Amino acid sequence: MKRLLLVEDEPGLVLTLTDRLAREGYAVESSADGESGLERAAKEPFDLVLLDVMLPRLNGFDVLRDLRRRGIETPVIMLTARGQVTDKVVGLKLGADDYVTKPFEMMELLARIEAKLRRAPATPHPAEGYQFGDMRVDFRRADVMKNGEPVEVSAREFQLLKYFIEHRGATLTREELLNEVWGYNAMPSTRTVDVHVAWLRQKIEPNVRHPQFILTVHGLGYKFAG
Repeated sequence: MKRLLLVEDEPGLVLTLTDRLAREGYAVESSADGESGLERAAKEPFDLVLLDVMLPRLNGFDVLRDLRRRGIETPVIMLTARGQVTDKVVGLKLGADDYVTKPFEMMELLARIEAKLRRAPATPHPAEGYQFGDMRVDFRRADVMKNGEPVEVSAREFQLLKYFIEHRGATLTREELLNEVWGYNAMPSTRTVDVHVAWLRQKIEPNVRHPQFILTVHGLGYKFAG
């Protein structure tokens, strides 16, 4: 099931779109202002963002600009009541993948969503780096820094941390982590995941007894909240 984020402040439109998109088989989350929409789009794994331009707290253009500056390449379709060509050009230049003017036909929007999802890569490329708390992770150099100082991590610990960051906000089971980080042929025990998580926490958490980045989801697995 594809996961969509709808950033829209009109309650009626949110209800209508959420209901229709759910009936089409999408999982839809929503934010009613630009600031919360930006944070969710930056920290949670979505397959596509529907982003209104006229939003409280932070307009859609600024949200889009900040997402692209952070290296978030999730497809974005802009929604707006504006019809000027200049607004469309601005949105596209900032990195929007498509632009729909209100009022729009639902079938047109659905077709545009389907087209963008078909063209989107199965696994989004991460940004060159990611920062959370006092930690900085450089994906290209495979470096982890804390307060500007290097942190020694093994290759497996780095791969695990990278996978957590790429899927931030999602609950990841031990089985998924074993499959995706260790590979099907490695066949380590489930305890292997817990041990590596514990080692990572020692290196990145301010308080290991009360983790704030790698959270345990009891009975399921782990979630990265950095």
